[in-house]
Amino acid sequence: MSQSEKVTSYRRKPTTSRKVSPPSGAASSDSSGALVFGCGYLGKSVAESLLASGTRVWATTRSPEKAELLSETGIEPVLADWCEPATLRDLPRVERVLISVSYDRASSRSRRESQVGGLNNLLDKLHPTTQICYISTTGVYHQTDGSWIDESSPTSPQRPGGKVHLEAEACLASASASGLRTILRLSGIYGPGRVPRAADVIAGKPIASMQEGYLNLIHVQDATRAVTQSWNSQPHSLYLVSDDQPVRRGDFYGEIAKQTNSPDPQFVIPESDSPKSARSESNKRIRNSRMKSDLIPTLRFPSYREGLAQTLAAITSETKPAN
Repeated sequence: MSQSEKVTSYRRKPTTSRKVSPPSGAASSDSSGALVFGCGYLGKSVAESLLASGTRVWATTRSPEKAELLSETGIEPVLADWCEPATLRDLPRVERVLISVSYDRASSRSRRESQVGGLNNLLDKLHPTTQICYISTTGVYHQTDGSWIDESSPTSPQRPGGKVHLEAEACLASASASGLRTILRLSGIYGPGRVPRAADVIAGKPIASMQEGYLNLIHVQDATRAVTQSWNSQPHSLYLVSDDQPVRRGDFYGEIAKQTNSPDPQFVIPESDSPKSARSESNKRIRNSRMKSDLIPTLRFPSYREGLAQTLAAITSETKPAN
């Protein structure tokens, strides 16, 4: 059996040893536990929140090195690649699953093969009663006129990421299952260690973006709360997850400069056909009424101002040039 076909799960080792070894047999299960499939920025935050509540948590990774790091935090890692069905045979049987897998641009697989094909592989392995929260994107909306968008707005995405997420959503909705299925279309997620272009603003580098279009954002702590609340019985299967105040790009980067005592940001037109140009063309405002009604009535960070104040202090001293 090749390494790519072999399922390897990991348990937390005693603090006297940093080495993680694969036990024999299938991964353990806990019907009250949770599996985070895709333990990136949001996934790790959700896993840590669940651990703090006393929930047993597994998380997948394709990297043995990351598996060891996860194990040291109390998360029980499982080596798995959803494009390799053989690695999904011994996933733990849990009550709740978060699917938060980002496309790996360095992968030899196409975006559709990964995001749609991989999701179908995973759905085939999960128990029908599993409660699933799937992380999608507001990129499924095509609007560029600054209009307000809600869950009923038409979707005709032009960018590849939006297209495959919309197709993946349809796969999830059509899967035969009795468990709760919730799709969260997230706005741009930010928080500690992840503030878009903050380092460039602080360093005085021009921002390759249009100033006038709207940004829609959600702080990682509020996104985490939306995920954990989605596993409760909800009246809807689809939610837009965004804060209370869409912001024009120029105002957002200007606020970064203000809070870090940096020069006012300068903007340049991004190169045509570049990813930055495509992102700059997006111009819509996300309405979060359903999310606030059903999931999180009060946000910890209702706008970018509060969120930036919480996240920027730590990076200012590291990135601001010396006088």
